[in-house]
Amino acid sequence: MISLGIDVGGTNTDAVLIDGKAVLQAVKTATTEEVGDGIVTALQRLVQASAIDPARIDAVMIGTTHFTNAVVQRRHVARIAAVRIGLPAAATLPPFVDWPADLRGLVQGPTFMIRGGHELDGLPIAPFDRAAMKEAAKEIRDSGVDAVGIASVFSPLNDESEQEAAEILSAVAPGISITQSHQLGRIGLLARENVTLLNAALVGLAKRTAEGFVRALANSGIKAPLYITQNDGTVSLAGQAARFPVHCFASGPTNSLRGAAFLSGIEDAMVVDVGGTTSDVGCLRQGFPREANNNVEVGGVRTAFRMPDLLSIGLGGGTLVDPADPARIGPVSTGFQLTERALVFGGHELTCTDVAVAAGLIELGDRDRVAGLDKGFVDAALARCHAMLVEAVDRMKTEAGDVPLIAVGGGCFLVPSKMEGVSEVVHVPHQGVANAVGAAIAQVSGEVDQVFQGMKREEALERAHAMASERAVRAGAVPASLAVVDQEDIPLSYLPFNSLRVRVRVVGDIAGHTL
Repeated sequence: MISLGIDVGGTNTDAVLIDGKAVLQAVKTATTEEVGDGIVTALQRLVQASAIDPARIDAVMIGTTHFTNAVVQRRHVARIAAVRIGLPAAATLPPFVDWPADLRGLVQGPTFMIRGGHELDGLPIAPFDRAAMKEAAKEIRDSGVDAVGIASVFSPLNDESEQEAAEILSAVAPGISITQSHQLGRIGLLARENVTLLNAALVGLAKRTAEGFVRALANSGIKAPLYITQNDGTVSLAGQAARFPVHCFASGPTNSLRGAAFLSGIEDAMVVDVGGTTSDVGCLRQGFPREANNNVEVGGVRTAFRMPDLLSIGLGGGTLVDPADPARIGPVSTGFQLTERALVFGGHELTCTDVAVAAGLIELGDRDRVAGLDKGFVDAALARCHAMLVEAVDRMKTEAGDVPLIAVGGGCFLVPSKMEGVSEVVHVPHQGVANAVGAAIAQVSGEVDQVFQGMKREEALERAHAMASERAVRAGAVPASLAVVDQEDIPLSYLPFNSLRVRVRVVGDIAGHTL
């Protein structure tokens, strides 16, 4: 089984070919303004270097920062409609209330608040107002928006109101894209509604992006199925990913963590991924990224859905260093223009790569161009880089003892060989393309986060396992390969009927793609 993994970062586009557990070939190219162009270039170089027949490739997995960048940079987001179901409750803070003003101005379209929704125990707040929903659907249809986000109070526990609203919308406005919050977020209303609205605003971009990826593969002669990597270390088919682009938020660093586990054989460790623009620090548990328990902001919007627990700092190979003060490093980076702007490539700006070349940590470009850098300045700049990484790792550790640290990424030459709180710094083969390796080995997941009532703990866990497994199989996993990677159950003593909140996540191999 030969799989092709691609990761499109802010600085580089990396691609690898993997056969089982062996990395056959890897290439690194500069990311382009038009993402598809960079992918085509990477694919052409990979196929040429490996001399493999494109027809032999069985699956293609692509990871991209495209959707996160769209929110952060306020580009390519669509104007959408919002429907909240919960009146007479949940009326104080309307949809979009906590969004940054500039992003809200781009995205917010017709907004409606409808009677309905449910309490935490699953009982209705009020009967769902179908008449009001039909009127809202007509206004949405006539407004010209192409997408709508629907959020109902406690819909992860009872999704009836959202389902009815979606049926009415589909009947009144055929073809409109509908995102329902129970498909994405967790129990808290505002943060779950926010991620639903972000998803709706990105669906159009996601569809165009997926189509661009398909064209790029076709132009390279590859006919294998296309998967898009997600932020839990798994993948979904391109068509499914286009429906839920928010699941791709932070998928790049997640790919790097998964790649680090694969390349090192270590399943429990800290990982630092030093790219061209940022360094991302995370924690591996059973070979998967530790999940964040708190709400995560994306582009200034507070969201509540699955996200890896990561810390990003402005330190990478392209990060600018102040020529007058070695302690002032970043956060601005040359990004994908490193080979044009860095001193060792004939540019006129001092970067961390220049400092590393001057210190003899890496052979890159023309070392003579940085021969004039003062040794004291170089040592001080490296000391500052090391201090930034030590602090980041320390902030992400959850245990007092020393732990192993796996260093990956094209800029991992900045990671010191010894660090406080770290038992050993592990370097691995192909560490510069660990993100693409993580994409190539990704599996399929199924997840459940639900409150069960009126049953014993063992019965609730069994029911949750069955539901999560069914979702994974429906997404394309091989049933025999399924394994539980995350499980949590919390008794809700303030609710009746022996209520228990259970969260279970299972993963499995893609059909025909066993590691």
